[in-house]
Amino acid sequence: MTASSSREVIVEADGGSRGNPGPAGYGAVVLDPVTGETLAEAAEYIGVATNNVAEYKGLVAGLKAARELFPDAAVHVRMDSKLVVEQMSGRWKIKHPDMKPLAAEAGRVFPAGRVRYEWIPRERNKHADRLANEAMDAGKLGRAWEPSASTAALDSAAARNAATLPPSGPPGDATAGAARARAALATAGGPEPGGTRTAPGGTHSAPGGGTGTGAWPGAVSRPTTPDAETGPGTGAEDGLFAAEEAAPPATASGDFEAEAAAARPAALQPPAAAPRQGWSGGPDMGAPATFVLLRHGETALTPEKRFSGSGGTDPELSAAGLRQAEAVAEALAARGTVQEIVSSPLTRCRQTAAAVAARLGLDVRVEQGLRETDFGAWEGLTFREVRERYAEDLDAWLASPKAAPTGGGESFATVARRVAATRDRLTAAYAGRTVLLVTHVTPIKTLVRLALGAPPESLFRMELSAASISAVAYYADGNASVRLLNDTSHLR
Repeated sequence: MTASSSREVIVEADGGSRGNPGPAGYGAVVLDPVTGETLAEAAEYIGVATNNVAEYKGLVAGLKAARELFPDAAVHVRMDSKLVVEQMSGRWKIKHPDMKPLAAEAGRVFPAGRVRYEWIPRERNKHADRLANEAMDAGKLGRAWEPSASTAALDSAAARNAATLPPSGPPGDATAGAARARAALATAGGPEPGGTRTAPGGTHSAPGGGTGTGAWPGAVSRPTTPDAETGPGTGAEDGLFAAEEAAPPATASGDFEAEAAAARPAALQPPAAAPRQGWSGGPDMGAPATFVLLRHGETALTPEKRFSGSGGTDPELSAAGLRQAEAVAEALAARGTVQEIVSSPLTRCRQTAAAVAARLGLDVRVEQGLRETDFGAWEGLTFREVRERYAEDLDAWLASPKAAPTGGGESFATVARRVAATRDRLTAAYAGRTVLLVTHVTPIKTLVRLALGAPPESLFRMELSAASISAVAYYADGNASVRLLNDTSHLR
């Protein structure tokens, strides 16, 4: 084939590690953007390495294969690694020392102006993924990958889709669909949405009308910080609960919450909330700060449904919890939207965060405000044991978010003020970015409750499993979108 400066090719690349770090390999394929024809393939077992190293090596191999065919070509790189795509596009900083030389090597293969990068879902990167797995399988047997033995090209669906995929948009961009809907309402002359104040968002719409895999679906609103529940667009219920922020019991099962809900006095049912204003005030349509809320994996206390807060033994993850942390790390890497990681200081969260950070090649920042409630003398006890030993204190705790556990623990009102202040600091620090917060039951449910503007009793009616993912996006005008709650699909 002759080189042509007008020629464009597609490079799809992938890498994997069975253990992270563990036995690793990469795969890359060069495709014709019009016909989907496979022009070249590359794959190699690289020994023990991380997923990110393998992905970068796959990128380098794919670019070099494209250069050998068409030295003057324009290259469209498509990968399911958001980390690699965003770093090579210059939107994310490269912090990990192992990534910097690989990124520099990739950048030298072609002039920067002739390479563009696009993130694609994993299911659309099957050709390169299969090549990477073939390389790892060969390495396991002590062999080198052989092109003649490869069957990756048989999976031609990914190649034939190469010229048709819409761009996915930048991470955290979940406003396009809402903007179109708002414009349509204005054109139709209909009233602005009223009742609950709904933030821009909903399902992530990618340019061209597609649904972006990297977004967190849903949309509802949040009140402002409990200490400042006033100002335009807030309802009467905001002031009512300003001094009585509550969060749910920090347990691993809904069984505890059902017991607590049944024991809670009927007099605590909140009055009807005043309606919120709609979008007439002009909402902020900019990119939100999106918090992906990850509850830590299991500890030895979790399956026994024991109180486990910040005032107890600070247990480590169990073997099951470590497996959960690896599973959620893999799921977040596939989704590819996380740009920063912030963790509670407690060991179980830091271990969970470390697993994700290793997979994504990110650092972990520790935030004291994300720690769990201090349950005082109840630490390590089951709900039934607390009922048997401290019945009066438990009744008072269930009756009011201002009541603290026996022995000087924290009330839910105190925890909510701490969590809300932490939320405000982090939303200011990470405006427009997607941040993984690795934390506990009480902080996550509190963030969701505040985002919904819901009464304290609502937190006793939420299930939040170990290693589950939830998500809330925060806009500069005070609106929020609750986009996910208690997702455990990655654990199945």
